[in-house]
Amino acid sequence: MRREASGGVERPSDGAAADEAVMGSAAAGVVHRLVQRHETLATVESLTGGSLAASIVDIAGVSAIYRGGLVVYATELKGTLAGVPTDLLSERGPVDPDVAAALAEGGRQRCGADWGVATTGVAGPEPQDDKPVGLVYVAVAGPNGVEVRQLDLDGGRDHVRAVAVIEALRLLAERIHDADVQDPDPDAQDSGPAGDHPEAPEVDGAQDPAGAAGTTRGRAGTAGAAHR
Repeated sequence: MRREASGGVERPSDGAAADEAVMGSAAAGVVHRLVQRHETLATVESLTGGSLAASIVDIAGVSAIYRGGLVVYATELKGTLAGVPTDLLSERGPVDPDVAAALAEGGRQRCGADWGVATTGVAGPEPQDDKPVGLVYVAVAGPNGVEVRQLDLDGGRDHVRAVAVIEALRLLAERIHDADVQDPDPDAQDSGPAGDHPEAPEVDGAQDPAGAAGTTRGRAGTAGAAHR
């Protein structure tokens, strides 16, 4: 399954602080929900270089759900560490929706997690492999299948990377919500370990993180070798 992000509002003047705030809120929401569901998470990152993992481990109580992650910036490591088929990488390059899906599923399997989240794209400052700056793919693999979201982001390199993290977390929140609808967890209302962070907000439909952090134009894309 594949979706495109669209819409967005004007970015606040203090863009970096806004990005960080939305990132933290989105991470808290998914950690809180996975603790309730007694499920685990792994991350595989290319262009975000560990920022996705960092946003997750900042949340209190995360040890209950976070298995670990891979940073596979080099193209060959996407195959050797994350298990992306080498022929797919050769034919499509490191930034492709199927590569993003394979990264998410590979991280899920190799880390022994219920959910895997992946990022790949072009953060800049220059286009790579004929792919423009701001083209990003985020993907989530979980019990209910794999989904890829294609983004086309405005702004500088740091902002593109931050919004890629936000959109990856947002997609994960949506997929968890879909799993709730398909197969409700009878223990989901128990407080359990979630008591470590009762203030954690839900992000399912609560806000548009991309809109709060910056503009998402509604196409999306891929990343080059030097700025994956």
